Formats: sequence, C-alpha cells, structure tokens
Amino acid sequence: MAVKVLVVDDSSFFRRRVSEILEQDSDIKVIGFAVNGREAVEKTAELRPDMITMDVEMPVLDGISAVKEIMSSNPTPILMFSSLTRDGATATLDALDAGAMDFLPKKFEDIARNNEDAIKLLQAKVKEIGRRRVPRTFKPITPAKPQSMPLATPSSLRNTATLKQPDRSFQRTNSNASVHASGKKYQLVAIGTSTGGPVALQTILTQLPANFPHPILLIQHMPAAFTPAFASRLNGLCQIKVKEAQQGDRLQPGTAYLAPGGQQMMLEGRGSSKTLRVFEDNSERITYKPSVDVTFASVAKACQGDVLAIVLTGMGADGRDGARMLKQTGATIWAQDEKSCVVYGMPQAVASAGLASESLALDDIALRIKKEIGCG
Repeated sequence: MAVKVLVVDDSSFFRRRVSEILEQDSDIKVIGFAVNGREAVEKTAELRPDMITMDVEMPVLDGISAVKEIMSSNPTPILMFSSLTRDGATATLDALDAGAMDFLPKKFEDIARNNEDAIKLLQAKVKEIGRRRVPRTFKPITPAKPQSMPLATPSSLRNTATLKQPDRSFQRTNSNASVHASGKKYQLVAIGTSTGGPVALQTILTQLPANFPHPILLIQHMPAAFTPAFASRLNGLCQIKVKEAQQGDRLQPGTAYLAPGGQQMMLEGRGSSKTLRVFEDNSERITYKPSVDVTFASVAKACQGDVLAIVLTGMGADGRDGARMLKQTGATIWAQDEKSCVVYGMPQAVASAGLASESLALDDIALRIKKEIGCG
C-alpha cells in the first residue's frame, strides 16, 4: 500500500515539485497540500496522512508550532525541510524537540534541477518515515536539565514494514536488570547514527555522568550548518561536555566530540596522545560525510580492541564495515534494536552481519553503558 503524504509549504513551486518527485515512486501517493501551519493541522485531522513533509518557515502558523499541535492532537510522522543556515539549524532542532521525526536541507537547486541523489533520498526518507506509527498519546522524554526542552523519544515508534530479520547469534537485551559488566577495559566509546540520531544521541548522552571516564566520538549524518548548533544544544543539556570536533583536538575523558558535517573525523596516535584529524573529503567513493565507517576504521587502528562501539538508528549500512574492522581487533559492538529505531537500516546491517554482541532498546543503552564502563 502506498504511503499517503500531506505536503506542507507556503511556496507553490516547492509544493508542486515535491509532489511531482514523490509521485514518481509508485509506493508514494500525495493526498493533499497545505500552505501554512494552521492549514496543516486542519488537513492532518481531515485526511489522516501516513506522513507529512513540512516547511519550517511559514505564515499564519510556523512549522514548529504546527508540529506541536499535530503531535498533540493527531500524532503523525513528520519530515521537516530546513534552510542551510544556523537559524535554520536551530529551528530544525526545535522541530525535532516538538516531535518531528527527521529533516532534510531545503535546497531549491536540487529540487529544480532534478538532482537524482536528492530525489532518491527524499523518496527513501518519505517511505521509511511513512511506515512508522506514532503512539496516539505522544509523550516527549523527560529533560536532563529542566530549563531545556528535550528531543522527543522515538522509543514507542512502530515499524509496520516487513524487514529482513537480523542474525540471531547476538544477544537481544531489553532490560538491564540482569546484565553484568564484561570486565573489559576501554579507551573510548564511539557512536554512529543517521536518521533519528539527534533524538537517540540526546536520550543517551543526557544520562551519562559528568565524571564519565572516557572520551566519546559521535558520528551523525548531518549538514555542516547543523553540527555546531547540535553540539551546542547537547552541551547545554548534558552533564558531560559536548563539542564539535576540531582538527588537532586531544581526547579528554568526559567529553563527546561530534564529527563536523561535510567532513571526515579520524582518530590518530597511540597511547595517551591521541588526537583528532578533521578534514575535507572529496572522494566520490564515500557517500557519507561524516562517515561512521571512516571514523570506526581509524579507531580500530588507534585503539585496537579497547573500544565500545554502538550503531544507532539510521538509513543505509554506514558503520557495518567499520564495525567489522573493530570486531576483528576485539572491540565490543552493540546495535540499537528494531523496535526503538526510527529506521532500522544501520543497526540491522551490523546485526545481520553477526557483528553486534547485543541489541538494545534506546531507553536501555545509557544504563547499559554505565554498567559496562563502571561509572555513574
């Protein structure tokens, strides 16, 4: 059955082109349009779409306010379109706070010029997100710091699509009650994610204590304009320090380093003198910038097996090859479970390859990390 989509944008050109692009895919059907946030709220109640594409900046009622009302009255998966500016990044993060599931940069040139990669990405995201089900009573997570609004948890989202079942050789862990630490020693934690990642990362990182004993590397598929704002927001919410990674950063315990959008982040050095290499990558061979595989591979070389690597929600298979290299050195690999993912692609790829020793619900990961590391 085709995914039913409501397209919301105050630009008639953008509404028309998004509709044309989506309906090139026989698995997608555009069932309505809205020209502002107020009309979006009304059309959602009337048409009951499977998902919504939503502009952030609109008259009458802006996209963020519309998301809040929709999630309160008729919870529906929402994909935001955002401008590639710092203000646009902040607004998009606010929309995720309000309950939107994912976002795409609003690039008129890609839409107008029939950029094939942009078209395929939009179609894929709409289908993946449209197969999700938001609970009838939408509940955001409790913030780590009351003065800051959290990103809404995807833990209760449901995937109605039929997916390939993962390799059953790994342990499926739904509760930390009976789980014991392995006793393994670690040098760092590395976490890779994509679609749904901002929510997942906040859910985990806000639960880690200020005295967390190791550095953390974060690889989130995100445009360059967004990563500074995202790092700043996480830093304001978390007890640990969170910063956008910079060339030459020397790793410190209790600090999370977010890979800059549009660049690659690699770990260099041995022993206690490890530093980060951040660089432009013009290779057409590597799709993602930043890439989980690139960072994981460098960590495997620099730290050997003394690594806890976690692959969270995301489309595609980025992280699988890097996780394989880490596994060969003796590293511990975990994957987020299907039920709590926005998109199960990345963790499924790792689990199906037999690389993950545990599959964990999002809400259990932070406690499981603290037990394994021995902190908090």
